[in-house]
Amino acid sequence: MIEMHRLEAIQRLPIDLDTAWDFFSSPANLKTITPEYMGFEITSGFKEGQKMYAGMLISYIVKPLLGIPMEWVTEITHVQDKAFFVDEQRVGPYAIWHHQHHFKAIPGGVEMHDIVDYRVPMGPIGKIIARLFIQQKVQSIFDYRYQKLETLFGQYDSPVKAVR
Repeated sequence: MIEMHRLEAIQRLPIDLDTAWDFFSSPANLKTITPEYMGFEITSGFKEGQKMYAGMLISYIVKPLLGIPMEWVTEITHVQDKAFFVDEQRVGPYAIWHHQHHFKAIPGGVEMHDIVDYRVPMGPIGKIIARLFIQQKVQSIFDYRYQKLETLFGQYDSPVKAVR
């Protein structure tokens, strides 16, 4: 049986939907919300102000484990303006990586709901590695992002931090 893992995260910010979409639809902002220890560097060339679109490939180098560089390529597979987008790994450390980003306007701000489904390669060894390291690593990346976004945009009056 294939073992899939899921992380869901919900965050509210005191910004309007247009501001949230402008920030998250720019691939250049990925580095801003990724922990420094990940050694995240975009290797795709982007024009200033370029926004994502369905079919866009984004390549980067990450150093998630022991500072060892890994290539990662994701494709933006779906985009619905100011509602959601999906990125899927094409090359990288996971057997499967499917990340949905949903946005909706709420009174006084925006609510973002991330759903990440992933599978670790290497069969039974991968299952052990996922339980010992990877699940916590993915969680820590989203914890960092939560804090970074509050630093950038402020805290919503009734913050929600739901991560499963």
